[in-house]
Amino acid sequence: MPIPSHRVLMSALLVACAFTARAENLQDLYQAGLAYDATYLSARASLDAAQYRRDQAYALRRPNIGLSVSAGRSTSHTPDALSTQSTYSNQVGATVTGQQSLFNRPNDKTIEQAEKALDAARADFTIAEQDLIIRISQAYFDVLAAQDTLATTRSSVTAISEQVASAKRNFEVGTANITDTREAQARYDLARANEIVADNDLTNKRIALDQLVGRVNVQPNRLATPVTLPPITPSAVDLWAARADAEHPLVRKARLALDVARLETEKARAGHLPTVALSASVGKGRLWVAGESAPVAFDYRTPSTTSSIGVTMSVPLYAGDSIRNRVKETVALETKTEDDLAGARRSIDQATRTAFYGVRSGVAQVAALEAAESSSQLALDSTLLGYKVGVRVNIDVLNAQAQLYDTQAKLAQARYNVVMAGLRLRQAAGQLNADDVGAVNRLIQP
Repeated sequence: MPIPSHRVLMSALLVACAFTARAENLQDLYQAGLAYDATYLSARASLDAAQYRRDQAYALRRPNIGLSVSAGRSTSHTPDALSTQSTYSNQVGATVTGQQSLFNRPNDKTIEQAEKALDAARADFTIAEQDLIIRISQAYFDVLAAQDTLATTRSSVTAISEQVASAKRNFEVGTANITDTREAQARYDLARANEIVADNDLTNKRIALDQLVGRVNVQPNRLATPVTLPPITPSAVDLWAARADAEHPLVRKARLALDVARLETEKARAGHLPTVALSASVGKGRLWVAGESAPVAFDYRTPSTTSSIGVTMSVPLYAGDSIRNRVKETVALETKTEDDLAGARRSIDQATRTAFYGVRSGVAQVAALEAAESSSQLALDSTLLGYKVGVRVNIDVLNAQAQLYDTQAKLAQARYNVVMAGLRLRQAAGQLNADDVGAVNRLIQP
C-alpha cells in the first residue's frame, strides 16, 4: 500500500529538523563541554578524591573509639574418688576503648602533607580546566577556518568556471587559442578537487567539535565584522614571564612538591621523637556460675565493672639505622624536587616568552595579509579590465583570482590563529580562566 504523500513530506520535515545545525557561540559550547568532556570530569573527580584524602589525614588527630562485646560459656567436671565437682559458668560483657594522640610529630607532618597534596590536586584541576578551554576554542576556530577555506574554494570554482566559459567562447569566435581553454579547464578541475578536500575537512572538524561538547551538528557563530583583534596586555614580555613564574599551575605544583618533600624530611627526623597517647576503657559484664561439689550444690550471679585510664609514652631507642637512612633518602628526594622546580620554572618561562612573541608576530601577519588582500583585489580588478580590452590573457586572470582567494583564506586563518595565540599566552602564564572565554566570545557574532 503506497504511503500518503503528506506523510512522506511530514517525515522529511522531521528528519530535516532533527539534523538542523545549531548556531552557538563559544561561551555556550564551553558550558556544554564542562558538563560533557570526560577528561575534565575525570580531573574534577580526582580533586574530590584529594579532598577526601585530606579529611582522612585529619583523623590522625581525632580519638579512636571502639566497642567490643564478648559472650562465653565454660564447663568443668572433675570426678574424684572422694567427691565429684561440676561447674558451669556463663559470662557476657561489653567494653568501650578509646585512644587520643597527645603528641605525635610524624602525624602532624602527614596532615600538612595532605594539605599540600590537596593544593597540588587543585593545580591539576586548573590545568585540566585550561586545557578544556584551549581544546574547545581550537575546535571552534578550526570549524570556522574550514568553513572559510571551503567558501573560498567554492568561490574559486565559480570564478574559474566563468573563465572556462569565456575561454571557450573566445576560442569559438577565433579570438583565443585552444591553450587558454585547456589551461582554464585544468585550473577548474584542480579547484574542484580542492573543494572536495575542503568539504571533507570541514566535516571532520565539525565531528571533532561535536565530540567535545556532546552535541550534534553544531554550527559556530562567526567573528563579528569588522574583525577587531584585542591588543596584548600587558605589552612587556617580562611582565608575562613574571606572572607565569608566580601563577602557573605547573610551577605551583612543583613548589608544593618541594614543600611535601621537606615535610617528609621533617617527618623522617621526627622518627627519633617519642609519641604520647591517652587511652581509656570502660567495661560492663555479668558472670553466672553454677555447679555441684558433692554433696553440696551452688549457684551465684554477679555483675562486674572495669575501667582504666592512662597515658602511654613510646620512645624509639634503636631501629637498625632505618630512621637515619630514611632521613638521608628524603634529603636526596628533596634535592630532586628542587631541581624539578627549577626545570619547571625555566620551561614555563620559555613557553611564555615563545607564546608572547607568537601573538605579536600573528598580529603583524594579520596586518600584512589585510594589506595583501586589498592589493590582490586591486590586481584582480585591473587584470579583469585588461582581459576585457585584450591586453591580458586568460591565465593572468586565473593567477590573479588564485592569489586573491589564497590571501583571503590565509587572512581568515591568521585571525583565528591570533585569537588562539592570545589564549595560549594566558595559558602559558597560568592565567587562563572562564573570563577569557567570555572575552573571546565578545569577538563573535551574537
